Amino acid sequence: MAKIVVAEASQTRRRALASLFVQQGHSVTALAGADPVYALLRRMHSSLSQCDVLVLGWPEYPDGSVEDVLGLLYGERYEHLPVLLMAEEAKPAVVNWKMTRPRTSVLLWRDFRAAPQAVADLLSPPETQNARSDGEERGTPLSVLLVDDSATVRAAYAKLLARHGFQVDLASSVAEGRERIRARPYDIAIVDYYMPGENGPALLRAMREEPNTRHTLATILTGTYSDTVIAESLAAGAVDCLFKSEAQELFLTRVRSLARTVRDRKAIDAERRQLEGILHSVGDGVYGVDPNGTIRFVNPAALQLLGLGEAKDLIGRDAYATFHNREEDGSIVPRGDCFLCRCYEEGLQVTAHPTVFWTPSGRMIPVECTVYPLVIEGTRTGSVVAFRDVSERKLLEEELRWQAEHDALTQLPNRAAFEQQLAKEIERLKRTHQSSLLLFIDLDRFKYVNDTAGHSAGDEMLKEVGRRLRARLRTSDVLARMGGDEYGVILRNVRLEDVHGLVEGFRRALTGAPFVHGGKSYRITLSIGVTLLDQTTVSPGDAMAQADVACHLAKRSGRDQVRIYEPSSGERAGMERELGWSARLEEALRGDGFDLCFQPIVPLADLPDGATPAQAAEWAANAASGARLFEVLLRYREKSGELVSPHAFLSAAERFGLLRAIDAWVVDRALAMLAERSRERPIALSINLSGESLESEQIAERLAAAIERHRVDPRQITFEINEGHSIRDLAGVERVIAKLRGLGCRIAIDDFGTGFSTFSYIKRLEADFLKIDGSLLDGLPDDRLDRTVISSLVAIATAAGKRTVAECVERPAALAALKACGVDFVQGYAIAPPRLGLPAMRPHLLREGAQRGQPQLG
Repeated sequence: MAKIVVAEASQTRRRALASLFVQQGHSVTALAGADPVYALLRRMHSSLSQCDVLVLGWPEYPDGSVEDVLGLLYGERYEHLPVLLMAEEAKPAVVNWKMTRPRTSVLLWRDFRAAPQAVADLLSPPETQNARSDGEERGTPLSVLLVDDSATVRAAYAKLLARHGFQVDLASSVAEGRERIRARPYDIAIVDYYMPGENGPALLRAMREEPNTRHTLATILTGTYSDTVIAESLAAGAVDCLFKSEAQELFLTRVRSLARTVRDRKAIDAERRQLEGILHSVGDGVYGVDPNGTIRFVNPAALQLLGLGEAKDLIGRDAYATFHNREEDGSIVPRGDCFLCRCYEEGLQVTAHPTVFWTPSGRMIPVECTVYPLVIEGTRTGSVVAFRDVSERKLLEEELRWQAEHDALTQLPNRAAFEQQLAKEIERLKRTHQSSLLLFIDLDRFKYVNDTAGHSAGDEMLKEVGRRLRARLRTSDVLARMGGDEYGVILRNVRLEDVHGLVEGFRRALTGAPFVHGGKSYRITLSIGVTLLDQTTVSPGDAMAQADVACHLAKRSGRDQVRIYEPSSGERAGMERELGWSARLEEALRGDGFDLCFQPIVPLADLPDGATPAQAAEWAANAASGARLFEVLLRYREKSGELVSPHAFLSAAERFGLLRAIDAWVVDRALAMLAERSRERPIALSINLSGESLESEQIAERLAAAIERHRVDPRQITFEINEGHSIRDLAGVERVIAKLRGLGCRIAIDDFGTGFSTFSYIKRLEADFLKIDGSLLDGLPDDRLDRTVISSLVAIATAAGKRTVAECVERPAALAALKACGVDFVQGYAIAPPRLGLPAMRPHLLREGAQRGQPQLG
């Protein structure tokens, strides 16, 4: 008996795993997540007697506590503690952790029933594991037919199976497979789905018709996860589908599962005459019936599951009438429609048939049955039914289904579930004369709370709003978290004359009390967009677009507003034009509908001290003409040739998920122009990256590839991070920045000084430059407070080892004041406006630039 610690945040999954291990006789300690595991490992520091193996659920988004546990397990003290990772999918981080730590295995949640075997493998000494032959049965290897048209695949899997004790025959096509099954029986068949000529299911159907292989356990091997492939394979007789993309260990686990089924079947056939002894040792419920369904024998496990005391309470009774004549809802199933009765009568063999049994007390038990015809000396005398209580698995399936349809943070239905409910409501309204309302609700100050009080406060605020919304609704209404700080509501059966008062009262009730966290109060305000649902509503998508338009109009009206969608509204037309940016931007990406403008960034060191505005203006003109550093600024080109600033379309690009594509276009075009111009004059560019791009996987690798493709010096490139957008994965962005700086690129934080998160960013992010937002420069040179603010920001930047750039400088009169404050670089209309293309440098400056070499910011 092993001492097993099961650590998993989901109570349903934790309970399901613990039950499996207890059935195997192990001692189980169940912990709710990483924090208690960390505390246990710290207590175990002097002794490992409390835990023989750790089963750890890998979270979808690992946090600090998980990293602490993983750090301990990597340490010398615990490096030999067996660890089984339970993961939703084989992500690179999971596989890498398994590959770099000894005595570690990975099992996917969909195969959680193989956990006892995986733990047994971990607990077995290496020599025992190597010596054991998974495919051997009393010295006789289990036979496997492996059919695949790829010689490489056949060789790889044949070698793997042979190494684990299976006797493997190979075939390269369905036709060759048919010859094999006619020649001899096989215990297991593993058949590739896609093959020249005929696909794998054709061979599975042929196996069902051949006496040699009628009872062979067959599985389909495929490289494609497709519902169609899986459904066709199962219909053809496959008991499972294996995927070529899966790890070898998972492949072996599945084959071992098939092997166990084969051995169970052989054991029943070989020891049928000693059935009574076997029945008392089987953990599943087992009973036998004659062809009429009369019970002839039953094992203790079946009696316990059915709530009966002794075998005599069942033997001689009709199985149908006693416990399987009703559906899940309690309705009677006619005997002629009962599938198990048909199995008894016709001698059918069935594996893993789901149904329900009923106890004498009226308790319903979901079970999974395997039915074998009982044949003695060539005569079918009845059937043997093995069944197991799958209540816990059903609960787990319900839990997984619930998780797929709900938001983990607020426990509310998610967007997908909401859209299904909306579609049903619209269909219902088409058959009635009733009206309903669709509400889109957006929190107005969520980013402020998130940035100032932290993500935990933001999470609590989202949950509190969800609770208030739920308390306000009727049982017939629908509420969901649509994502981020947005909620959706369906108010059913609303009278038209009540719409305005109802929705406004709804808003006031939600905003009446502040949100309190950490001893501080935050006022909740909401922007609500409303659209009417009735017989004329075209589709769920149309209704959601209308509510979205109304919600954005509410925000643009000053926030904390309610706006009801009005088809004839002029504002609505303007909003729809904004929504039309999606198609325009996609077209611009396809057809080079953007242009790049360049604005010089010049050092202030050369500005004479105490320069008058006139002297500063003259200096600025000369500095602009000799500039070697430029910020790249995007413009959308109208068909008329007019250039449109990003302020007009960036919000739409963000909403429609186009920021990453736009960033990629800008980087590629800017680097191409940099490579071309660098042959004539040495310059450097500063390129903006959105938070979405920084948080995408492989962004550093893609940028490095673009730099290599255009053959530019990374030292000529600075990437700007806009502080105006919250960065959700700060640790991931740190890694991206480290990679880019490792290439030689520079990093600048834009809009420095305008957000509270700026100060946390400069401590966490290895930036080279801080760009002071232009809104802080309006009072220069006369406003003493503005000068003090600028000087303070420069002091912070200097203490952090970073240099400063003052952007959006509009007046030459401010230049001398900025230099006096210690600012290093300056940019704005006081120097030069953004212009299409890179300006040509005057000849004498070109010679000077060539002598200086490649330019850099600082």
